[in-house]
Amino acid sequence: MKVEYINPFIKSIGNTFNTMLNCELKRGDIGYKPNTHPLYSVSGVIGLSGRAVGTVVLSLSKEVALKAATTMLLTEATEVNDEVLDAVGELTNIVAGGAKSELEEYQLAVSLPNVITGCNHEVHFPTNVRPICIPFDSNWGELSLEVGLAEVTVPVGT
Repeated sequence: MKVEYINPFIKSIGNTFNTMLNCELKRGDIGYKPNTHPLYSVSGVIGLSGRAVGTVVLSLSKEVALKAATTMLLTEATEVNDEVLDAVGELTNIVAGGAKSELEEYQLAVSLPNVITGCNHEVHFPTNVRPICIPFDSNWGELSLEVGLAEVTVPVGT
């Protein structure tokens, strides 16, 4: 996976959390994703397709999901419910959309977000994609962004 794919997502998540949520993120060490389990119990998942294909996962600790939803909804969220899941889906959509605008040459389409909850849930990336995991820390708690994207090879003569 090319580093050019990752930087727009790092920039987008930082902008989203800073401007929308007034929450500063501190990035940890970037590395390849060793397994199919996101790091935290609430994960927004979006598929990307076009001249590249892949998946973006915004994985949040319960505390971060609740604080983000509280900020977005302007009402205190105390449990992970439908409103919190919708807020996580929207955050994932905003992060993916922000990165998409910087990856115009790949003519990416963004799927609707899905949100998965629970310990040890799995997210599978396309088989030809080795995802990168970018951990973040904030004053609300921990989260991570997982990005797996690969260019689509078009056969000669098509």
